[in-house]
Amino acid sequence: MLPLPSLLSAALRRALNALPEPPPADFSATVTAAADPRFGDYQANAAMALAKIRKTNPRALAAEIVVKLKGDAELAKISAEPTIAGAGFINFTLKPEFLAERTRALLDDAKLGVPVAGKPETVVIDFSSPNIAKPMHVGHLRSTLIGDCLARVARFLGHRVITDNHLGDWGTQFGKVIYGWKKFRDPVAFEKDPLAELVRIYQEASSRAERGEKIAAEAIHARAIGDADTLNRLLASDHEAERLAADQCRAELAKLQSGDPENVGIWRECVRISCEELDRIYARLGVHFDYQLGESHFNPRLAPLVEELIVRGIARESESAICIFFPDDAKLAEKPALIRKRDGAFNYATTDLATLELRVNKWGGTKLWYVVGAPQALHFEQINAAARQMGISVPITHITFGSILGEDRKIMRTRSGENVALRDLLDEAEARAAAIIAARSPDLPEGDRAETARIIGLGAVKYAELSQHRLTDYVFAWDRMLSFQGNTAPYLQNAYVRIRSIFRKSETAFSAPERIVLAGPAELELAKKLAQFAETVPAVLEDFRPNLLANYLSELANVFHGFYEACPVLKSEGETRATRFALCELAARVLRTGLDLLGIAVPERM
Repeated sequence: MLPLPSLLSAALRRALNALPEPPPADFSATVTAAADPRFGDYQANAAMALAKIRKTNPRALAAEIVVKLKGDAELAKISAEPTIAGAGFINFTLKPEFLAERTRALLDDAKLGVPVAGKPETVVIDFSSPNIAKPMHVGHLRSTLIGDCLARVARFLGHRVITDNHLGDWGTQFGKVIYGWKKFRDPVAFEKDPLAELVRIYQEASSRAERGEKIAAEAIHARAIGDADTLNRLLASDHEAERLAADQCRAELAKLQSGDPENVGIWRECVRISCEELDRIYARLGVHFDYQLGESHFNPRLAPLVEELIVRGIARESESAICIFFPDDAKLAEKPALIRKRDGAFNYATTDLATLELRVNKWGGTKLWYVVGAPQALHFEQINAAARQMGISVPITHITFGSILGEDRKIMRTRSGENVALRDLLDEAEARAAAIIAARSPDLPEGDRAETARIIGLGAVKYAELSQHRLTDYVFAWDRMLSFQGNTAPYLQNAYVRIRSIFRKSETAFSAPERIVLAGPAELELAKKLAQFAETVPAVLEDFRPNLLANYLSELANVFHGFYEACPVLKSEGETRATRFALCELAARVLRTGLDLLGIAVPERM
């Protein structure tokens, strides 16, 4: 079952090929939903595009094309005679009987008309990627939710999807964590909340190390200019701990990297504690990863990889460091990728190249998607360029996104200026939803009320994110996202619940009718909107825009509510009743399926 634009586009292509002078084979014959429904359901601008190439009158050319379209027997089953509007738009209006047949066919299609990809890919999606020994915060929300949605949609379209959470579980921060563990850890506080204590000791160690670095730099400057008083003050005993902290953090890191049993044991405990908290967050969000391979997984590969790149002439020494240069890329010519520092340490670029090898060579990835913030744009340009030099031709796509803002339109923070912990944000979402449900549905049993509040609260947070264009910043506003009016998850969830209540009141199980009869405008409008699900879902991956699906579902809910007001379901009879129940059933399925692709659940009652 092809989506409607594909059917109409095929007819348009046949008409174009029947012209006395057909266009080139690669000429676009795209058909899209009409911008103004007064002129039809779908439209094409092929006549204007072709007229521009041929330097001829677009309306005259459109008239020639329409003549050919009128003789197309297949198109005649789908659309009324095409019309011309404006400068040369060709408009198509779907026939009610065709829409009725399509609606009936959708009832028997588990995928609701959404086509399976003609050429399934193996897509590896890298998203979320928090750091170990730190709690997830609101800044991780966009990558996590966008990545999860893209994975769900790609799987639904028939692609083989591998999701990987590339954890930051190695690096300089662990020197500070281990130093803090040994110096400042409070066993009682650790027993009560291990992750919170890890954060505290890391912050304490980091603060001391930073002060120590500053004191050391100031002492060097004072000695250089002969400022004895300042030098003596900086070398006083009350600064001794700070001066030593930075060196001790580096020493603890070196011991970890050399395999010291005590430090490796502490590191493993930090990873365990952090991953348990991460798993709880991901379970609440309904986010699943096939792999969670941290940076530490690739450590054994880094040194050999750098040596191989040197031998192959891809990397070379520069000022005692090892870099990959891009002389043939004008943008990157002065921006080499550093893969081994002067002190012999490796960095993100080295790890990402090793990760790239595994994702292509072992997992068989044919497309690699990285859902990572825009500040990493240069990094991924370098990785792409380095991969090409290494002979890896798999497309690497950096999927960027904007920021989440508070209602003051600044980056969302707590009152103390810290990042908002994701766990706290989800707790608040459920608490606020619980208060709303208690006020709206006081008779709902307490257990059902708690579960409904969970579904609505988490759904509201997710939808607030996914209904935005991913490149825009958006304001996180509780009242708006939890509203039962407007473009929100509660509004969509309530539409689904309203439909299910119709079936409960009917007291009979739904059975698909043999025939659908679309008589009134509200029925036709709902049938058209339901048919558009098939073209909306694939469009999400064209530019990685979950908001296309979210906005479609919002439009569907609006159309359904119009249908609900205009077309009594329970009081209708005969074929009219069967048709209206079928439309309700399809609307419920599409809402539930579409929301599931966004990672949002639906309650049965609210």
